[in-house]
Amino acid sequence: MSTAPPQANHQQQQQQRHRRLRVRRVFDLFDHDGDGVITAAELSGALGRLGLALGAQADGLVAAYVAPGMPGLRFADFEALHAELGGGGEEDEEAEMREAFAVFDENGDGYISAAELQAVLERMGVPEAACMARVQGMIAAHDRDSDGRVDFHEFKAMMAAGM
Repeated sequence: MSTAPPQANHQQQQQQRHRRLRVRRVFDLFDHDGDGVITAAELSGALGRLGLALGAQADGLVAAYVAPGMPGLRFADFEALHAELGGGGEEDEEAEMREAFAVFDENGDGYISAAELQAVLERMGVPEAACMARVQGMIAAHDRDSDGRVDFHEFKAMMAAGM
């Protein structure tokens, strides 16, 4: 019976923590009123602001994860739903990251500009989006090559760091 070397095990644990942190950030963005529960209205609104819509089949899947007596998804429910939808493996994680990047990269040029970041954050109702200087600061904090925009690799590092 072989076991993973301690370094590989530590790396797996770190990846799990990062994945859980990303899921938590998404949960917090969707939980518009901050009550720790994502209602159907909050989920629909957040996805709508991102240009996505839930169909009836997806509505049913989400409803299956809502605990009896609860008005919506708690974080543990949301995390389980995320895993069910394929949010677990490294390939899935890379694909999810590319999809998330594409949401922010509105013109598809492979970079996220401050204007693109601001537009998406505004649609999501993030208060910091109102101030372009703050948005530019977010970009600058993760812009490793100082070109004034964030590429995919910088975006991945930004998401891992907790944006």
